Amino acid sequence: MDHLTKMEEMLDQANLQIKNGKYEDASNILEKMIEIDPDFGKTYNHLGYLYEVKFKEFEKGETLYKLCLEKSPMYPAIYYNYAVLLSTLNKYDELKELLDTAINIPGIRKSTIFNEYAIMYEQQGKLEEAIEHYKKAGRNSIDKSVVDRAKSSIERCKSKKDLF
Repeated sequence: MDHLTKMEEMLDQANLQIKNGKYEDASNILEKMIEIDPDFGKTYNHLGYLYEVKFKEFEKGETLYKLCLEKSPMYPAIYYNYAVLLSTLNKYDELKELLDTAINIPGIRKSTIFNEYAIMYEQQGKLEEAIEHYKKAGRNSIDKSVVDRAKSSIERCKSKKDLF
């Protein structure tokens, strides 16, 4: 078995542990992967996700996401995960920069990135920009649930505008 295949298999094992709620086991696998190959960027994304979502250690999660971006800038998953963290931390300048890069990454779901822009603008009270990006999210998807979510998000923004 070649090196890359072995790393992908270990990543699959870590994902299975995460899915089964065994976060410490997943973390141990991912830490071992870093020892084996510190340049395999996907590892840092998955470990960052654990620190952000499961351990609530946002700074550690952010550091790991940055390492993933540095080592695997063409890996779409990092953009989704890191965007959510930056949004949670209200780091809008960094988030906009990340999304501006993400929208041009091959394999990225544009509807998801437009939705992240929209959330960012909505959180900042920039409701017109939010509405425009929710529309783009809906237009760039063939998934009915994404389109429905975009429509309801637009309605929410219009409701908020009435409050101002």
